[in-house]
Amino acid sequence: MESKDKKDEKSALIVNPGIEQPPIVNEDAIKRYKAKKRKPLSIDEYMDGIRNGNIPILSQAITLLESSLPQHQELARELVERCLPHSGKSIRIGITGVPGVGKSTFIEALGSTITNQGHRLAVLAVDPSSERSKGSILGDKTRMETLSADPNAFIRPSPSAGSLGGVARKTRETVILCEAAGFDTVFIETVGVGQSEVAVHSMVDFFLLLMLAGAGDELQGIKRGIMEMADLIAITKADGNNVEKAKLAQAEYQNALHLFPATESGWVPKAVTCSSLYKTGITEIWQAINEYVTLVKANGYFTRRRSQQAKYWMYETINEELKNRFYHSSSISTMVKWIEHEVVHNKLSSFAAAQKLLDEYFKQNQSKDIENP
Repeated sequence: MESKDKKDEKSALIVNPGIEQPPIVNEDAIKRYKAKKRKPLSIDEYMDGIRNGNIPILSQAITLLESSLPQHQELARELVERCLPHSGKSIRIGITGVPGVGKSTFIEALGSTITNQGHRLAVLAVDPSSERSKGSILGDKTRMETLSADPNAFIRPSPSAGSLGGVARKTRETVILCEAAGFDTVFIETVGVGQSEVAVHSMVDFFLLLMLAGAGDELQGIKRGIMEMADLIAITKADGNNVEKAKLAQAEYQNALHLFPATESGWVPKAVTCSSLYKTGITEIWQAINEYVTLVKANGYFTRRRSQQAKYWMYETINEELKNRFYHSSSISTMVKWIEHEVVHNKLSSFAAAQKLLDEYFKQNQSKDIENP
């Protein structure tokens, strides 16, 4: 035992005390954060900022729209109502396409052409949310480096958050805020899946479909319903060795468009080619959009369509609000687990289960009406 102690005393290993470590929480940083932290803006401050084209305040207002907090939703509704008289003066353009078609690169090329002509452009890019984590990358600004630095452009990526086909639930209200902020051109980019094209088509004036050449059977690559909605089909990446393939795809799509019935707008949809990399065909696409707008404003279709869209979104909002109230009902949340168990174990059919839940919801609301006539 003694020999071991002596051996330890003679050890060459010496541990010196280290320097004093800083605290985990930086108190100075917290003080600076509290000093910078501003009180919530009032509705008048939001309005003044939006009307003056203040981008940080516009961004805060859009975040308010996307919030699920009841107090934020109430403020957002009032803000949209206040902005409504100052909206409606822009051209709303929906842009969709198959995965890998180069939507972001195309938007940057077309967007730069538009802002160079003195227009102000808002790009509402909807990023797909993960079904598991509910998170989004929101990387559109990194893919549009030139446009994101343009003072006449505003890029707002938003998570789809499980909403209809990937279109953010508040996209239409965001358009109203952007128009009130003075943006005369609005792009709405879809994630290009499911029913998102249908939803975007119901909130834009012009619907642009981007397609790739040489990606298999051209006419099988996209649903007929989406092609029927398109006011213009643009075959992208028409450069280098792909030029001939793009021209062939253009001819095939042009022939297919002739088979569709005449449009209500009086516009004849067409297929074109373009290269976002070399900026070829981009100016022609912008000219086609302006030709379309001139035509539909002259024949009255522009105004009729805007009115139809407003009515459509009124009913969509009713449907969504009813669904939210149904699932947030205390009696339904209590009952739904038991009903689910009955359905899973084949003790109750799906239709009968749904009817039971609806009956319970209506009974609950009926009793509230009697208590509060």
